[in-house]
This record gives sequence, C-alpha cells and structure tokens, in this order.
Amino acid sequence: VHRLVTYIFVYEDLISLTCGAIIIWYFASSFEKNVGTVKHCFLTIAFAILSALLYLLLEIVVSRVSEVEDAKGFMPVAFATLGVSTTRSRMKKTLVFGVRVPVVLVPWFMLCIAWFIPHSSLLSNLCGLLAGEAYGLGYCFCLDFPESVGSKLDRVFPFSLLKRIPGLKYIPGSLAERRAFKSSKITPAPGTYPTQSYYCSSAPALPAFQMQHPNVQSQGFQHTCAPG
Repeated sequence: VHRLVTYIFVYEDLISLTCGAIIIWYFASSFEKNVGTVKHCFLTIAFAILSALLYLLLEIVVSRVSEVEDAKGFMPVAFATLGVSTTRSRMKKTLVFGVRVPVVLVPWFMLCIAWFIPHSSLLSNLCGLLAGEAYGLGYCFCLDFPESVGSKLDRVFPFSLLKRIPGLKYIPGSLAERRAFKSSKITPAPGTYPTQSYYCSSAPALPAFQMQHPNVQSQGFQHTCAPG
C-alpha cells in the first residue's frame, strides 16, 4: 500500500532525476504559491494516490494491447497540478513556443512532449492529468478543506517547523495572508524610488488676445505654475 505514494520518489537514472527536479521546481512551486504549503502537501499525497489507483485500474486493460511502463517519478503529480491550473484558469488562450493555443489543450500538448522523457510512463502521466482535471472541475470536492483549517495547520507541527527553516519559502494557507505575502515582496520601502520635482523657470507669456485686452486679468484670470 505504501507504494501508492512512494513511487513519486523513484528515479532510475540521472537524466530522469534531473527532469523530475525541473518539473517539481516549475510546476509544484507555482501550484504551491496559489494554494499554500499545507494544501500543496495534502494534494500532492492525494494526487499521487488517485493517479496510482487509476493507473492500476487502466493497466489491466492497456497491458493487453501494448507494454506499459511502470509508474515512477513526480511527473504524474505534476500533470495533476497542471490539470487543475488549466481547468480553473480564466485565460482562454496562451503562448506555447510562440503559437497561441487554447489553455485547455496545454496539458495534452505537454503530455505528448513528456512521452520522450526517458523512463516516463505515458499511462501514469495520463492518469495524473485526469485526476487533476477531475479535481479542477469539482468532481473531487471532498479533497477541499476550508482556509480556516489551513491556517490552523500552519501553526501545527511539522508546518510550524517549516516556517522557521531559514532559506525555505513557506506559503501561508489563508488567501489574505498569501496576498499580504506577495505584496510585501513588491511594496518598496519609503525612499527607495527616486523622485523628480517639476518647476517653471519663468511665468508663461500671455496670449496675444489677452495682451490686447488687459482687463482680462482684472476678471480673476491669473497664470500660476504649481509643482507637478
């Protein structure tokens, strides 16, 4: 039973390990920034188990037609997070290698590319993508928990310990705290941006029609030059 989770840490060679590290850094980090560290850890385990169970179910049928590669590595979970992000994205199209394609087709395009990664299982990646899209469309609503629960878990071991590790970026579970965390990184300190003052060296000359009628100024029309 433990292999339903531990298979995501299995790599056969250095190339697959490097590809897995890049995938974890690119997909998992962006997903963690959107949901928080607590929910990211929970969904990683949930997606790993769902992908493995779906893989075991489909392997019985697919193995009769062709040879099936064993499920291993973090890639199925990465495709699950990608499926969640694309199904819940508000964008309709995005750029992929300079070509505008619908967002819903991006995971399937990436699935075809992942086929060429050494020791990559197409079936397990497909199962991860299906699990992620099912969650993104709301069919796995039982996996969701309120943000109040995530905020409470932030203060419980081991997440309380993760927050104290220097150099480790911990993402809060509350949406308000995540927004404050993002704004704190982009809000400049007072005096960090240079300021420029504007001034007028001399008062502008009066137009010709005002020079011909001096009584215009007596009606309250005065030319001033204010900063800015």
